[in-house]
Amino acid sequence: MALTFTSCVKDSLDNPTTPKTEGGQEEEETPVSELEITQLQIPTGFEFKTNKTFSLIINDNTTNVKYDIYAYNDQVTTGEEFTYLNEEDEEVTDVDVSVDNLNHAIFSGSPSGGKIEHTIMVPDYFEKIYIRRKEGFAYTSAVVDINSDVVTYTYVPESGKGASSGKNMVEDYLYCVNGSGELFQIDPLTGAYTFISDMPMGSWTAAIDQQNKVLYSIGRSKPNPLMKYDIVNDSWSTVANLGIGGPRLDYNGNDGLLYFSTGEKLYSIDPTNGTILSNWDIIGLDRKQGGDLAFAEDGTLFLCSFSGLYRLDLNAEGDYDATRISGEDLPFQPTSMTFDSNQELWLANNGGNSNLIVMDTQTGGWEYRYGPSSTSGVSFDRTINDLTTFRIIDETATDPDTDGDGITDSNDEYPDDADKAFEQFTPSKYGWGTVAFEDLWPFLGDYDFNDTAVNYRFVAVLNSDNMAVQLDIHFEVTSDGAGLINAFGIELESIAPSLIESVTGTVLTEGYINVASNGVEQGQERATIILFDNNETMLHVPTTVSVKFTTPITTNQLGIAPFNPFLIVDKDRGREIHLPNRFRTTLGVNDTSVEGVNQDIDGNFQTESGLPWAINIVHSFKPPKENVPINQAYNFFNQWASSGGDTFQDWYKDSEGYRNENVLQD
Repeated sequence: MALTFTSCVKDSLDNPTTPKTEGGQEEEETPVSELEITQLQIPTGFEFKTNKTFSLIINDNTTNVKYDIYAYNDQVTTGEEFTYLNEEDEEVTDVDVSVDNLNHAIFSGSPSGGKIEHTIMVPDYFEKIYIRRKEGFAYTSAVVDINSDVVTYTYVPESGKGASSGKNMVEDYLYCVNGSGELFQIDPLTGAYTFISDMPMGSWTAAIDQQNKVLYSIGRSKPNPLMKYDIVNDSWSTVANLGIGGPRLDYNGNDGLLYFSTGEKLYSIDPTNGTILSNWDIIGLDRKQGGDLAFAEDGTLFLCSFSGLYRLDLNAEGDYDATRISGEDLPFQPTSMTFDSNQELWLANNGGNSNLIVMDTQTGGWEYRYGPSSTSGVSFDRTINDLTTFRIIDETATDPDTDGDGITDSNDEYPDDADKAFEQFTPSKYGWGTVAFEDLWPFLGDYDFNDTAVNYRFVAVLNSDNMAVQLDIHFEVTSDGAGLINAFGIELESIAPSLIESVTGTVLTEGYINVASNGVEQGQERATIILFDNNETMLHVPTTVSVKFTTPITTNQLGIAPFNPFLIVDKDRGREIHLPNRFRTTLGVNDTSVEGVNQDIDGNFQTESGLPWAINIVHSFKPPKENVPINQAYNFFNQWASSGGDTFQDWYKDSEGYRNENVLQD
């Protein structure tokens, strides 16, 4: 049977039968990857979900701690080629690597009454969560399997954990960066690794201004931006583009300047604007490649290169003499160096699984402390291209609670608002999800899912008790292939309209949506918010709708975003299209008396063979071009649907061989 799809024209085709040959015999079974979408054998009960949900319970009785939760996996995606100078000052071409394991931030919060409890939605392909705990400015972490509907994590304090130095109760933490754009922390007492942040660009350099709690790093490739990380506020900014790169950087607290070195040159840089103030020659390096800089407590400047450790002294000509301390070339290539508060010198090499080494500055003696060459049993499975030390000294005195909500400012997303403290994200802090619709219900369409596609990010704003006080809905219509004027709304299924104080930011121009004084739609038993009523005018217009609640509610009562999303077709208020097996709102009508072949007699928004009219993808989705069925644009859609979601759970991603870019919308 030849199937012809025409968008927005009522389709009267029945479900296809098994194709026959000219002799009347059944054809050999067609591979699932080549089947027409209406011929797919879809398991009973499959609702085309791309996500799973579970409850997370965190038990921790400590005060002034903050948790950040990420969905976690080990997938690595390769990107475009780029050229840069490596740590040996050689020009090389490499492939950009993107790790999809810690970009998926889900929520932040502090235990209320010793507990955090949230229901979480993540893409199906994630099998673990990454739990990061922050106490003051010290981090710990754990990776936990999502192996049931309820995942419980109980914090157990580390035995014997204390200051690394007797003076001023100092705790040291090694901050590390690498060319893959990861900023992470290592506890020098235990070797424990904790991810901190993605960097704007990968780097070979890191240096900390201890007084101002700022980390500086220079980008690995042109234009070599001087990047600045605010440790307190967990945020990055770019100071200036330096135009030069290299492996060595440290901050000198005596003059407030950055000192940068590559090859046999040393520069001083103003960290406020990136201006290069001075430059010197370095005399006496046996090998000039690689290495790092570090200032000792007394101001002495040390440099390591691939030939070992050197002390730098300013000579009468105004340049620096390099005095070699290491007696011979080291059996590792040092790329990182920093002093801790005990004035122990830490080095690292840049292997795929780096070693951390402690070295004596008088004799050049050294030992492997952590990593594959050590006897510690601790390994990071990470490259360390540079490291620097962050010292925590009586941090409680410098971390106020400005708004008095019981959450210190460094842990509070809203330090000046006592009613707000944390955020919960769907699908993630920086990611987008997409709800995409076929608008010919209850007739077959062309299954290109581009009639109306809406990108979304929901942010539930929580108070200090982890209860929701506000819901921010960030959205953008990314496709309007309908030719019909459609509206889009969400129903908060467990929220009465009276629990909504206000709704702001909706775009209603067509005059058929009746809105109450608090911004919700009138005549609804449950709180229903129509975000816009004309998809044509909203195309590629980023918009935010804010919903405030009359009283704080639990995240369980709020429900799981995107809640119950639906389309209103062609200004016919009763004609709603929902995700499979989701209920209509009070105003929705299931009209079975239609002209033509009704493909959804039971009104569950799935055809008899199981195909949906709407799909929620927990990822930014690129719709197909007009009249291109989704399974012709995405090569593993058929396998995913036919398996009931068990295989190719990430079929919608931009992985090699997954998509046919020529039939996707720009």
